[in-house]
Amino acid sequence: MSDPVHTRTPAPGLTAREVAERVARGEVNDVPVRSSRSTADIVRANVFTRFNAIIGVLFLIILVVGPIQDGLFGFVIVANTAIGIFQELRAKKTLDSLALIGEVRPTVRRDGAPVAVHTGQIVLGDLIELGPGDKCVVDGEVAEADGLEIDESLLTGEADPVLKRPGDPVMSGSFVVAGNGAFTATKVGRQAYAAQLAEEASRFTLVHSELRTGISQILKFVTWMMVPAALGLIISQLVVQGHDWREAVRRMVAGIVPMVPEGLVLLTSVAFAIGVIRLGRQQCLVQELPAIEGLARVDTVCLDKTGTLTEGGMDVSELRVLPGARADETYVRQVLGALGESDPRPNASLQAIIDAYPDGSGWRCTAALPFSSARKYSGAALDGPGAESGNWLLGAPDVLLPEGDTALTEIEQLNAQGLRVLLLARAARELDDPQVAQGAHPTALVVLEQRLRSDAADTLRYFAEQNVAAKVISGDNAVSVGAVAAKLALPGADAPVDARRLPAEREAMAEVLDRGAVFGRVTPQQKRDMVGALQSRGHTVAMTGDGVNDVLALKDADIGVSMGSGSEATRAVAQIVLLNNSFATLPSVVAEGRRVIGNITRVATLFLTKTVYSVLLAILVVCTRVPYPFLPRHLTLLSTLTIGVPAFFLALAPNKERAKPHFVRRVMRYAIPSGLIAGTATFVAYVLARAHYAGQDGALAAETSAATLTLFLVSLWVLAIIARPYTWWRVALVLAMGAGFLIVLLTPWLQRFFALRLVGDTMPWAAVGIAVAAAGVLELAWRWVSRRWPA
Repeated sequence: MSDPVHTRTPAPGLTAREVAERVARGEVNDVPVRSSRSTADIVRANVFTRFNAIIGVLFLIILVVGPIQDGLFGFVIVANTAIGIFQELRAKKTLDSLALIGEVRPTVRRDGAPVAVHTGQIVLGDLIELGPGDKCVVDGEVAEADGLEIDESLLTGEADPVLKRPGDPVMSGSFVVAGNGAFTATKVGRQAYAAQLAEEASRFTLVHSELRTGISQILKFVTWMMVPAALGLIISQLVVQGHDWREAVRRMVAGIVPMVPEGLVLLTSVAFAIGVIRLGRQQCLVQELPAIEGLARVDTVCLDKTGTLTEGGMDVSELRVLPGARADETYVRQVLGALGESDPRPNASLQAIIDAYPDGSGWRCTAALPFSSARKYSGAALDGPGAESGNWLLGAPDVLLPEGDTALTEIEQLNAQGLRVLLLARAARELDDPQVAQGAHPTALVVLEQRLRSDAADTLRYFAEQNVAAKVISGDNAVSVGAVAAKLALPGADAPVDARRLPAEREAMAEVLDRGAVFGRVTPQQKRDMVGALQSRGHTVAMTGDGVNDVLALKDADIGVSMGSGSEATRAVAQIVLLNNSFATLPSVVAEGRRVIGNITRVATLFLTKTVYSVLLAILVVCTRVPYPFLPRHLTLLSTLTIGVPAFFLALAPNKERAKPHFVRRVMRYAIPSGLIAGTATFVAYVLARAHYAGQDGALAAETSAATLTLFLVSLWVLAIIARPYTWWRVALVLAMGAGFLIVLLTPWLQRFFALRLVGDTMPWAAVGIAVAAAGVLELAWRWVSRRWPA
């Protein structure tokens, strides 16, 4: 409860001269707002990686021992890194431009007039105006307060709003939940509290993501395996096989390079960056890249009715003066007009009343009680014409009226039609009385008609088709919210739940939330509790909202989605901001998240299959003391045709499957058997070829060619499995990769370049037969894994 504060003459703020003097002294709020990494950070992050260093060293070794075609893998890394940098720079440009569009400009008072400025233009001593939903951008001291309540939970963790009076401190990062006022900036720039907390933070990040963490774990494991593998191979080729040191080094490099799934990291960065660009074209600002991954995992979306299912504006459809009100309609209209004039920053409901009853002349507001979503009403002390005066309340009828009041029956009927009803009541107590609503005498009902969003029904239908549960959570009357949801054909809208009857215990609340779809009279703290209860049941929750009462829930949800026209506080805590204020954008956002994560999970199997068969071949070569079957150029060719090129296309393809947890386990359960089968089949073909070509000139080249043919065909079949379900372009992609390898085998200069030469008819056809048998085993293995560990 807040104290009403009598109006006073506003302070003029700084003069233009004083502002100029402070700017000259450097007393400016110069903290840079970073919506993305800097260009230098992007280049550094893509170039100076652990695996680029490993591949770079191996590339330099090949440049020394030659020939250059064995160093093709180095050029592939350069190309991939360049693509990664280019795409992320495009994403940076998109993010920066959207952040500029979505930037809120606080209002400061200068030379007695309010002026909207960029946050970086605020100077020390500026008088900054505050209203509901505004964020405090610098530290300061309250100069004016009219029922000013500030939420500091984002800084202190304390959920209850703090009533502020002149002289009280204000911390940057807090936001206004009720009332109006102004504060004087006492700390700006890097001296401000929030700036100190965020000095090392950057909004644009790829960390704290299961996908990135899983890939990092895999790469760390591969790094540890590479050292003993390299030592074993070099000893095997140099000492046991007696190769000259150049040939031994080439064979060692050939065994090590394919173990590195270097393209997977770059492809992930590219997929995220392209996702940002695609969403940016739809005026969707992604403030944190992990949000794209989180959206792919969402199975429950909580929607605030106002501004999401309905448009922000409302219209007064009817004014009903209640029996025994001791007032006629003309008098009530004047009271409503005066109430509208008493609030300098009206919400949507009060704005509709102002539009309908603009004439409050002859009435004077002596004190005001700002609207609070926690108490569900506002108030004002009014002096009317002549001797008319009194304290008036305007708000939720079921909060202001006692249970069983006869007017509630009439109100329920209106709510059942989807109409919103406010009660105007004369208070019997002073506004600063915490029990001011008790004993209030009902005077009139203000019936408001809400404007449904034209795209809301289609959006809800999309979520239903995608098995995403939609929960409408609103502070309005439950019956009214249910009627609106029913018009949009939301399943479960016919059984709305009044949140005042929700159990406080989390498990019991979660059970009710799982069953229900529409909840009314929800307080801001309850919204937060409801998000937590859903999460306790294993749900991944997205929360949408635009009002200050949504901030706590947005902050706690797995993904917070704010409307661009929403309060500054909601935009500050949300990971996704819909700058076009269109709820219809949300399906595109969810679909983009699913596309990115689903496809990365899909193509990761390709990369890690290569890692597994490379490790197996290295072990088999060392144990059997035979020459390593491949040169680096062979595996570069195979990686390009069966992994690199197709993975890029598959990573950008449509994918509607909801992402599931346990990324590493899900990928490795297919990559391990695929890699083992591919490696085994290749080694069998190699051993048979060694026996077949024994004693012939160029035997090693012929043996390598047979093994390469087998490995390519098995890897191509892995690609064919990954590409399912088939579409024309997926089939064309697989066939094109096969045609590419065929061209290499049939073109003389490519044969010489890649050192591939199929000798005779027996062994090449035997290699094909081994590959066909391995493909059959692959099919059985994939089906067994799918049954044993269903997705």
